[in-house]
Amino acid sequence: MEQKIMIQFSQEQLEKVNQIIARYPEGKQKSALLPVLHLAQEVFGWLSTETMDYVAALLQIEPIEVYEVATFYTMYNLKPVGKYVFEVCQTGPCMIQGSDDIIAYIGERLNIKPGETTEDGLFTLKVAECLGACGYAPMMQVGKFYKEHLTKEKVDAIIAECRNNVSVNN
Repeated sequence: MEQKIMIQFSQEQLEKVNQIIARYPEGKQKSALLPVLHLAQEVFGWLSTETMDYVAALLQIEPIEVYEVATFYTMYNLKPVGKYVFEVCQTGPCMIQGSDDIIAYIGERLNIKPGETTEDGLFTLKVAECLGACGYAPMMQVGKFYKEHLTKEKVDAIIAECRNNVSVNN
């Protein structure tokens, strides 16, 4: 018999959800979906179907409404990811500046393809549509931080920083 994992926020997290919902007019709790999904991903690491169903129940909306949003945005992870997610922009300006080469180089260095995670669970490589930093191409997002004007040398340094658990904030 398959054991079902119970997804549930702590009391403190539920209070935060209620604060988020309170930002919006009565009956418009669906407006809280993006920030509540961010919180869920932060707490649970990724958005499983069970997690998305839980968010739908909290917001009193249909699960499909959550799935539509979570599958549209690349910022939401629908499967487990590594500690460091390298999300490389692959739209026009970044491609002109060599993002395809950067994606291939990261894949080669980490022995993964886009959408995969390294065996040690440290890195996930994702491709993204525009991340809004066209003037800094090629670029990627690592966590909440942008890494800009990427070169193979910069990629090597970022990988080393992550491996050494050094802050990747700059």
